[in-house]
Amino acid sequence: MLVLAADQFTKFLALQNLEIEVPAPVLGDFLQFYLTFNPGAAFSLGEGVTWIFTIVLAVAALTVVFLAVTRVRSRRWAFVLGALLGGVSGNLTDRLFRDPGFPVGHVVDFIYTPWMMPAIYNVADIFIVSSMVLVALLILVGINFDGTREKAEPAAVAAVDDIPEEDRYESRRERRERLAAQAPESSHDDDAVQEAVDEPVVDEAKDETATDKQTPSA
Repeated sequence: MLVLAADQFTKFLALQNLEIEVPAPVLGDFLQFYLTFNPGAAFSLGEGVTWIFTIVLAVAALTVVFLAVTRVRSRRWAFVLGALLGGVSGNLTDRLFRDPGFPVGHVVDFIYTPWMMPAIYNVADIFIVSSMVLVALLILVGINFDGTREKAEPAAVAAVDDIPEEDRYESRRERRERLAAQAPESSHDDDAVQEAVDEPVVDEAKDETATDKQTPSA
């Protein structure tokens, strides 16, 4: 709602204070205000099929709402999808209620940064683009809608899984956890477990070899 309010308020100020298609420098060529009305998509593409963009915006808004209600449990995803919904709703409002009428209204654009892109855009567009970038980042780092994180299995771990269990080296930590798990709850003694962990692990094959060497030959 805050994004939608900010978008519509800035468009109201632009309509009240700017002349149509007359540049108003703010920071030289870095930032200018240039009021225009866009019947199509970015770069005024698809001017003759404005109603299609209205349907696309409506579907996008409903999809975001559905995900937020049914699946999102993460604050990060809630923030990002909320910002995306606000941006989509801002431009959808223009399509529904501005001239020339429902559902082919023209979107009010007034922000122009020639150093970055030739397109003229608005606050809603800023939030849409920024939110999509954040969505991509959340997916890349493996954060799910419920807030859990997917950890990519290292190649070393995958290689260990291919080694037979009897051939694997058991670390002190793994041995401690195994002994503690095997011991009955009533007999859990940290000192006893520690002593068991500190006991040297004798390799059976080496032990048999040593025995053979110690046996005198006839």
